[in-house]
Amino acid sequence: MQKLKITAGPFEFIARVEETLAPKTWDAFSTLLPFKNKIIQARWSGESAWIPLGDLDVGLKFENHTSHPGAGQILLYPGGYSETEILFPYGSTCFASKMGQLAGNHFLTIIEGTDNLRELGRLVLWEGAQDILFERIE
Repeated sequence: MQKLKITAGPFEFIARVEETLAPKTWDAFSTLLPFKNKIIQARWSGESAWIPLGDLDVGLKFENHTSHPGAGQILLYPGGYSETEILFPYGSTCFASKMGQLAGNHFLTIIEGTDNLRELGRLVLWEGAQDILFERIE
């Protein structure tokens, strides 16, 4: 089982790679590692943060996709109706944009640090954008 370390603001998380359920999504994302960006509060999706990726073409279609991820079930939306993005749920989420409901590829699941998901959500909601880094665990 492959794992990633995710550092978001002052918090560290360990995520399991969903290699069997989303192999193409993992392959595409793994080429970006280490991946550093900013995470902000999602505008339409409820208790979730997101990483906007603009018009980045990751060459993906739907794979293991959902509109209702649980806290810690990280999605990669490959673009189409809205911009490409990573959705990072920390609570009750219905993935959406101003165009309506979306579905994203569930490719990572937080397995350590889950107790800090709500606090990360509070931080991005009330204090704004935070640095985020995804990196391989060797």
